[in-house]
Amino acid sequence: MKRALLALPLVLLAAPAMAVPGGEIDTLQIGRYTCELPGDALGPRGEHVPDKDFAIVFGSSYRSNDGVRGTYLLTGDQIVMTSGPRMGERYHRLTQGFLRKQNADGSDGNLRCVIANRTNTFPSTDRPANP
Repeated sequence: MKRALLALPLVLLAAPAMAVPGGEIDTLQIGRYTCELPGDALGPRGEHVPDKDFAIVFGSSYRSNDGVRGTYLLTGDQIVMTSGPRMGERYHRLTQGFLRKQNADGSDGNLRCVIANRTNTFPSTDRPANP
């Protein structure tokens, strides 16, 4: 009996770790994400929504297109903006670099955001033009 009790901690250490609720913690690709609503068959394939664009600048930090920073949490394929101007917004990562903004009920909405470039800046309008 004593041997069984002594062996129990060893068995528990050898067991595989349980899955993390919600999935593994990860980060998005660094770069600028451009967001758009779907178009229709008679017009452009998408309607750019510049107010929703953002950039992943480092780790779990993002910057809105007006330069305000915030943080996000990515678990599995679910992204939650945890601070900053997009706080509370949720996105579903469909593939690497392709996101869908979620509705309040958790379903995928119409707004889609795709990585436009792999830099961490927005084009600057306050710099002088190169000669």
